[in-house]
Amino acid sequence: MENLARGCRPLEMANSMAGSGQHSMAVAMAAIDAAIALRAGGHEDAPVQSAFTAPQQMPYIDLSSNRISTPDREVDVLFVLQQPQVILLGNVLSSEECDAIVAHCGNRYTRSTVTAENDGASVVHEGRTSEMAFIRRGEAEVAERIERRLAALAHWPVENGEPFQLQKYGVTQEYRPHYDWLDPDSGGHRSHLAMGGQRLATFVLYLSDVEQGGGTAFPGLGLEIYPRKGNAVWFLNTDANHQPDRQTLHAGAPVVRGTKIIANKWLRQGRYG
Repeated sequence: MENLARGCRPLEMANSMAGSGQHSMAVAMAAIDAAIALRAGGHEDAPVQSAFTAPQQMPYIDLSSNRISTPDREVDVLFVLQQPQVILLGNVLSSEECDAIVAHCGNRYTRSTVTAENDGASVVHEGRTSEMAFIRRGEAEVAERIERRLAALAHWPVENGEPFQLQKYGVTQEYRPHYDWLDPDSGGHRSHLAMGGQRLATFVLYLSDVEQGGGTAFPGLGLEIYPRKGNAVWFLNTDANHQPDRQTLHAGAPVVRGTKIIANKWLRQGRYG
């Protein structure tokens, strides 16, 4: 109640409470709603409009036209799934930009890892058999240019994005079904939530064509998107209240022929770092 009185936002309070490890996200939200009811002169058990039902600010793609103008490129809207939102975008990168990013990372790839739920460490997992490389902010002009383009597409600040994470998949390599959002009830994920909040949205940039396989699959939706160089798939990881959306389960299907190279860009609630 003291934090509410001094203007703290309910969602930030809930994230902090869950981040302490003493409460689940659901318990934290219920406690804050009860405190709001008491401050309003009611009873903590009395029915009250939850503070967590009002939509929060979200990144978004403007779907008012079939073609989107960014400051430096025309991007095509090729496919839209409304719920959960999944959008396939064409002509996001030029072939030359794709080649430049791939060349920049050269031989820097190492075995891909995942974030451990118990302690947040980066660990090798049998469900993710690709190789990965990172491009730090300010490291390459081509990456900076694309970051600005994606920020314009998503109406979201550049500084709220994680660095590009490249993934390279050879024949048989895959990433089995997983979520991109961070679990606020997982001790290992809470340290990552402290670095910028939840992952609200994902861009997957396709940097190479693939002869066979290697699609981005959403098994619960019966949807699979095949890589095409220069295209990108976008999807929201949370609902409008920044809560994880379990409909966003997705996978990198095994490559059958060829090599798949992608770049992931995750958009956070706040400034990343």
